[in-house]
Amino acid sequence: MAVLAGLWGRLPRAAGYQAGNIRHRLQLCTGIFYSTQPPSSDVTVQYNHGLPVITLTLPSRNERCNFTIKPMTTTVGQFFKDIQKEDQGIDKLAVISTDGTKFSSSTLMNVLLKNDFQLVINKSTHYIRPPPIENLQADCSEQLDPLKCMIQDLHTVFYYDEYLLHKEQQFLQRLESLKEELQPLEEMKRHIVSLAEARTSRLKWVGLALLSTQGGALAWLTWWVYSWDIMEPVTYFITYGSAIAFYAYFLLTKIDYVYPEVSDRQFLHAFHRKAKGKKFDIEKYNKLRNDLAETEESLRRLRNPLQLKLPIEQLHAQE
Repeated sequence: MAVLAGLWGRLPRAAGYQAGNIRHRLQLCTGIFYSTQPPSSDVTVQYNHGLPVITLTLPSRNERCNFTIKPMTTTVGQFFKDIQKEDQGIDKLAVISTDGTKFSSSTLMNVLLKNDFQLVINKSTHYIRPPPIENLQADCSEQLDPLKCMIQDLHTVFYYDEYLLHKEQQFLQRLESLKEELQPLEEMKRHIVSLAEARTSRLKWVGLALLSTQGGALAWLTWWVYSWDIMEPVTYFITYGSAIAFYAYFLLTKIDYVYPEVSDRQFLHAFHRKAKGKKFDIEKYNKLRNDLAETEESLRRLRNPLQLKLPIEQLHAQE
């Protein structure tokens, strides 16, 4: 009996707790599903010539103002800036969806106008229900496409030759400017190249003289001073020492000791030393040469017979 009495005493408290939960859930549901509220009359959206026009009341001056929106390019942030330019007394602007999600400033107005939303201006909230989007863009595009093609053809007929002549004059002027800028650098380069080639040639002849001297010394020691039995180990170690020297050259330069490559390396080494001494800007020279080659290629492509729309007979003559 005592247990039944305790259970009977707890029933009112449990019922009150369940009723409180139900009231709390009802309040939450009421707070979330606010999209059923009627749209505000202070802010309206209508289409004019295919573009949405948002009309709202500026709070500071209490005046109606129209804002024409380009849906595919205008963002929410740009829309806010336009409103604040008209009324600098606006401190807070926000756009909230019907489920309470806030739209970012980078959201396109085309996305925003597809569904109902709320516009918060300072402390007032306006419920906006945009009208259906007018699908005028496809119809206008279909009507304007032939007109665009015709205008493009007319522009080509009247201005294409003039455009080619203008571009050719630009390329010729650029070629002349680059050649004038390259001329002193080319003269300096030819002088440095001649000095580097002379030094490389001297090193080649010095190498030949050293090898000839070594061969003559070995022959003199073999036949006039000592015998072959004594000089044979000497020549062996000279050959082995030369192999070690060539391998060391490979480790230092990462290339084989081949005479053309060695000659090119010596030439480049001498050229860069002379260029540094003569204050020759190699990077500037290379850049100018690349620009000259690109300009010449552009001019060649511009003068292409296909680009000039020549007859087929002249095309064969050009080939």
